[in-house]
Amino acid sequence: MLAALDKPSETLDGPETAFVAAVRNYGWFRTQVLADGEGPSFAFSTGFWLSVKQPEILIFSMRSDLAHDVLWDLFRRAERGEALPVGRRTDQVFANVPACLFPIDRRRYAEYLGWSRWFYCGDDFPCLQLVWPDRAGLFPWEQGFDAAFEGDQIDLTEFGWKAELRQ
Repeated sequence: MLAALDKPSETLDGPETAFVAAVRNYGWFRTQVLADGEGPSFAFSTGFWLSVKQPEILIFSMRSDLAHDVLWDLFRRAERGEALPVGRRTDQVFANVPACLFPIDRRRYAEYLGWSRWFYCGDDFPCLQLVWPDRAGLFPWEQGFDAAFEGDQIDLTEFGWKAELRQ
């Protein structure tokens, strides 16, 4: 697999060198993107696929420190060989609420996964979107989902969360 780790160090600028060093030292790197007029904040991993053969993860609208902790926990689980269930509700991510993980449509990679695309030299890596529920445990596609959280998570799947959900 071609990755930025294979690039000669003299071809990397300062931020690229730091990024590669983090992946070498820790196995992965977290990129945090702030909310703007276009959409909510989000964080995503880079290095899971190379280091532990698990898909990268993207999370919307979570505090930076919490997103980092969640990604670290998921990385450690992947190191132990634990695979996350895709397309169904799981209690394996958060201690007190369920979560769902869905494959991100590769047509969305360019808009959301810039550093991962740079690191992997293209789009040849899997990435999952981690979707969290409201305080009542309801997901954005479920009736009664708290309207206060609408717009906090953008559906990046190919066919929509509800269509991607496996019962």
